[in-house]
Amino acid sequence: MTIEYRKAVTEDAELLIDIYNAAFYSDYLRYGACPGYGNSKEMMEESIRRYPKHIILCNNVPVGCVSCRKLEAGVYEIGCLCIIPEFQGKGIGTQAVQFVKTLHGDWEKLTLVTPIDKKENVKFYTEKCGFRIVSAEKDGNVELARFVLEK
Repeated sequence: MTIEYRKAVTEDAELLIDIYNAAFYSDYLRYGACPGYGNSKEMMEESIRRYPKHIILCNNVPVGCVSCRKLEAGVYEIGCLCIIPEFQGKGIGTQAVQFVKTLHGDWEKLTLVTPIDKKENVKFYTEKCGFRIVSAEKDGNVELARFVLEK
């Protein structure tokens, strides 16, 4: 299994919509809304411009996306890490976090949010990637955990 990353461009908007919709459909069903699900082409194009994204390729097949932006010197926020369901549980997400660290060699702190009741996400970020939960937030009716990883 060969994993590669390709920087997304605005022409990738429809591909990314397909990836996001596949990855976040269960969240949409669970919560009744999901910021990663159901975006228009224009919304995704704007997101690509504002939040640098890399398409994750497994044996040259697009299977996910990771986006990350610099908040301040040494501090980066992972805005999205998603893998389509049939490729989850294969180590691709863990490799994507390592990719972010390599891409941003000056990182001192990585941060992200995910629903706190999604036990598989909490376990992934804490046990597989070494993040810790530092606070709770709310987005509409969804309780989120703020995760931080420090060098």
